[in-house]
Amino acid sequence: EVNIEFEAHSISDNDYNGIKKLLQQLFLKAPVNTAELTDILIQQNHIGSIIKQAEVQEDSSDDDDDDDEVFGFISCLNLMERKGTQCAEQIKELILSRCEKSCEQHVVEQLNKLLNDNTKPVGLLLSERFINVPPQIALPMHQQLQKELTEAQRTNKPCGKCHYYLLISKTFTEATKSSSKRREGRSQQKEELMFANAEEEFFYEKALLKFNFSVQEESDTCLGGRWSFDDVPMKPLRTVMIVPADGINVIMDKLKDYLS
Repeated sequence: EVNIEFEAHSISDNDYNGIKKLLQQLFLKAPVNTAELTDILIQQNHIGSIIKQAEVQEDSSDDDDDDDEVFGFISCLNLMERKGTQCAEQIKELILSRCEKSCEQHVVEQLNKLLNDNTKPVGLLLSERFINVPPQIALPMHQQLQKELTEAQRTNKPCGKCHYYLLISKTFTEATKSSSKRREGRSQQKEELMFANAEEEFFYEKALLKFNFSVQEESDTCLGGRWSFDDVPMKPLRTVMIVPADGINVIMDKLKDYLS
């Protein structure tokens, strides 16, 4: 059992590769300009944090290069403010096209309206981390981000006022097809959704719009191996949700209870 201490820092230029790698893990082969997105997140570093390993006071000069590895980050991209940037347009296009494939028309229309209402900006809430980072870190990261967003709004800095948050979560369901045939009756169980970032389930509960799409074809090796829990093969998905910003405090309280 290796005990690693993690600590949060402001985002800086040195974090470019680490953040981009985590964004690629989220978007996989989707046509999103992660380089431009990373640049924007670094420019607006009055909000957002990255997670690094805490400084160890030992004499460990043999491998200095991985001291700066980014283990996770949190930030927010205001899609209305960044309208016209390639990455913001691509993200909107991606989720609308996935929504069209997997949702009824009225959901597509609702999503389209939410994404294009200039009076109520939508912020893409990005919270990515490596699997070995404990979920406990999510609470202080989210709390800090909320503080920074409030401050940005007060001082009229970018990304201040978001009416809604858009999340794209890494999720999984069981990939077993055979067993479901047996319960083809009315009792067909809804596939249980599992979240790679456990805390995002609380956002899911408060979402006013949500849908899943499969990324099975894109994730040949999901972080270096097939996904399975207790040897049950899992099917990788992305879960898109839109959460009203005024519901965030309730979500934070639930998170506190869950993680403490």
